[in-house]
Amino acid sequence: MKKVVLLLISIITLASCSEYQKVLKSEDASVKYTMAEKLYKEEKYKKALRLFEQVVPQYRGKPQAERVMYYYADTYYQLEDFYLSGYQFERFVKSYPKSDKNEEAAYKAAKSYYFLSPRYTLDQSDTDKAIEKLQGYINGFPEGAYLEEANTMVSELRVKKEKKAFEIAKKYHHREDYKVAIASFDNFLVDYPGSPFRESVLYYKLESQYLLAVGSYQSLVEERLKEAEGYYLTYKKYYKAGEFNQQAEDIAQDITSRLEEFK
Repeated sequence: MKKVVLLLISIITLASCSEYQKVLKSEDASVKYTMAEKLYKEEKYKKALRLFEQVVPQYRGKPQAERVMYYYADTYYQLEDFYLSGYQFERFVKSYPKSDKNEEAAYKAAKSYYFLSPRYTLDQSDTDKAIEKLQGYINGFPEGAYLEEANTMVSELRVKKEKKAFEIAKKYHHREDYKVAIASFDNFLVDYPGSPFRESVLYYKLESQYLLAVGSYQSLVEERLKEAEGYYLTYKKYYKAGEFNQQAEDIAQDITSRLEEFK
């Protein structure tokens, strides 16, 4: 019985493949589109795509073009080819601004760019583009169905950019290039005032200035220690019970002790 079932499945599969190949070679665009949509709904996206690629040019300018173009873009999206899905969804939005699929297409176009954003250690050009596209959706659809998800993604992408900037500044600190580290931390605070890395930046800025001071020529030590003391006060102002509170207190005590020697 089992062999019979397997044989029937094989026959049906072969017949299906044969039909697909026949349609693929057909000159009838409507037949190709009908099968493409059927395969799309069955989540057989690779096969559907081959047919959509053939029929899209033939439907351009026709009443069915809107439906064809949406399926075409979404097939790329379902296949996780996000470069092409982003491009095709953007084309759809521009071509059919009054479509009832317009908002969904705009969202999926933006989300395609979100998926293209690399890990924080790499170049963040695609992250910038993703933020821009998502913000475009948010501005274009202020009461949109996907607003919450879009805002969440924007926040996530911004944190990724902040993490990269923070890690670059911290790398200068670890390399003992303290002047560059301090300048980088200052730039970070200007560029990302509400960042979740703000406390860490203020602490590492303090530590960089302190280490710069104690390693300086004697004539520069007092002035630089006083500047470090100011950074300590800034850190304590905002983070009285912060993550780096004990380390900051230890530095502050040593600064006070060293400054006593100049009196």
